[in-house]
Amino acid sequence: MLQRQSPFAQFTGSDQLRKPSVLISLFCVIMLSGLVMSYFGLLAGFGLALLLFFSISLYLLFSYPIFGLYAAIVLGFLLLGSARYLPDFPVGIAMDGLLILTYISFFMRRFYEKPDWTPIKKDITLIAIVWFGYSLFELMNPETVSLPAWLSGVRGVSLYMLLVIPLTLLFIDNQRKLDFVFYLWGCLSLLASIKGILQNFHGVDRWEQAWLDQGGAVTHIIYGKLRIFSFFSDAGQFGANQAYSAVMATILFFIGKNWRQKLFFFLVALSGFYGMLLSGTRGALSIPFAGFAVYFILQKNWRIMVPGFFVIILLLAFFKFTTIGQGNQYIRRMRTAFDLNNASLQVRLENQKILGAYLATRPFGGGIGQAGVKAQRYLPNSFLSKIPTDSWYVMIWAEQGIVGLLLHLTILFYIIGRSSFLILFRIRDPILKRKMAALTAGMFGIMVSSYGNAVLGTMPTSILIYTSMALMLNAEKFDYQPDKTSITVIPPNL
Repeated sequence: MLQRQSPFAQFTGSDQLRKPSVLISLFCVIMLSGLVMSYFGLLAGFGLALLLFFSISLYLLFSYPIFGLYAAIVLGFLLLGSARYLPDFPVGIAMDGLLILTYISFFMRRFYEKPDWTPIKKDITLIAIVWFGYSLFELMNPETVSLPAWLSGVRGVSLYMLLVIPLTLLFIDNQRKLDFVFYLWGCLSLLASIKGILQNFHGVDRWEQAWLDQGGAVTHIIYGKLRIFSFFSDAGQFGANQAYSAVMATILFFIGKNWRQKLFFFLVALSGFYGMLLSGTRGALSIPFAGFAVYFILQKNWRIMVPGFFVIILLLAFFKFTTIGQGNQYIRRMRTAFDLNNASLQVRLENQKILGAYLATRPFGGGIGQAGVKAQRYLPNSFLSKIPTDSWYVMIWAEQGIVGLLLHLTILFYIIGRSSFLILFRIRDPILKRKMAALTAGMFGIMVSSYGNAVLGTMPTSILIYTSMALMLNAEKFDYQPDKTSITVIPPNL
């Protein structure tokens, strides 16, 4: 029987642009935009251009479903910060819609054939289903009194994990696409650092200033100095994500095939570490320490491990036992992360004691989305909303109880352990070992940092982490493939 082809697979975008009718239509749109701007102002013209952008994006999405996964990574970097410019923009719904549309486009591309689900039949998919299943179970928790709060909180906790992991397994099926993810991630990290540097030297724009005036200054202006947040939701997320990107890029720098690749990852790493310092996020400092420690262990090479741990010990001693560079505001603030008597740490420990007493009789917690300052939007007078959770793990504990926290930690350490096993004993390609080690080291760094800040489940880190989880536990898929040669800048066939 003749197999029919999906209508979205018949022509490529370049084929369409060769048609005179398409070129004429594009010219007319440009002229119309100019007329609209001249008569109705810049905002109307911007809206028309935005409509054109969305139309092209939809075409790409339904022609090449993998575009949806790449777009999700990009949106992860941009969405939360966009709330300063578009206060009523439904950030969560935008990401939900994109991921769901990606699934729809995948089905439509295979409208006349049976989809092959073999790639997603992995342990990581089962893990995502179990974790999301526990989140659904939390709806029956008698402490869950607000469905909107649950819907808001479940996205970063487990929904995006459930949606992103199968898409990654379906689409990222060779090393060319894996490398494209690294380059896309690196480019976005560079843009974030550039924006942060501009904030540091030229100040914030009027929308960012309005955000600071409305309460952001409480945590982002310390002793008259601005903690840089770039286009992220806050400085904590910016600092952690840039440190995460820097760890990834530093490792990939050493396996670059040519000077262009090495230069790119060197710039990503350098700007990432600089962005971490500009953010003033003390917890982010644990990411390179923990990440590189794991990387050195995964190398199984004493010539790398011994010097590597020696450098880590020297840096720890520099921050903990010396006052060198104390005149620098960034070094001074980072050094406070090693002070066990720090006032901020003591407040957090007191909050944890209060939560411990409350949760002693609530093994399933107080309900997803119903703890911490973020819950004040839905439950302004509840007990849990009045106590800052700060830490990602404290938030999981407060919302899902000791049962949820133990399940979550088991999942995270299983992924790290399984990935490490594959790197040490299963993967044969030495270049692929380094790539997977970069992802594993970065994820472990984020896990450690998440004790101090709720970074693991917040965009863009959450999207990167969930994508990395799928790649790490699917590493054998990439081992010794024909196109595996090395890091490549050639964009994959979408």
